[in-house]
Amino acid sequence: MLGSKRLLQLVHENRLVEDLSERELENPEGSGFDLRLGEIFKIKDGDSFLGVTERFTPEVESIARIEDHKDIIIKPGDYFLVKTIEKVNLPDNIAAIFRPRSTLQRSGIALFTATANPGYRGELTFGLKNMGNNDFKIELGTRFVHIVFFDTSENVSAYRGQWQGGRVSTQGESEIQV
Repeated sequence: MLGSKRLLQLVHENRLVEDLSERELENPEGSGFDLRLGEIFKIKDGDSFLGVTERFTPEVESIARIEDHKDIIIKPGDYFLVKTIEKVNLPDNIAAIFRPRSTLQRSGIALFTATANPGYRGELTFGLKNMGNNDFKIELGTRFVHIVFFDTSENVSAYRGQWQGGRVSTQGESEIQV
């Protein structure tokens, strides 16, 4: 796992993470960076499919962006896709994993994440679901997820998937997986 001193060096020299907040650039906490909520998407009605070679996801609609300066209420049972303000530029020898900030779980909110493989570039998209019994209000721009970086132990093939660049959905269109 890479420490904050090395991470800041990679941010400044290689743009490991773009658009980090001043807090993270000046005084990161722990062994990674907190990332901020930049956009929220509602999943439209529609089927989805994940097959051996083909897939499609429902269309999505952006309902709030950081530029809108508004809060969102997540009601019990609601599920949204959310995107970070920050972009990552992972070199071929670094992978990243994500953990929710503890305020989310203490409020009944589940954050669904995946791994960012070496070679991935772009914003990050996660799922956010209110599994509690109460409304949850969240501000755009708030720190909501912690990213931790790992140096890979051997050469790996770089990420070449279609989610590269921060794409959120296939917009209901079928595609062949690479």
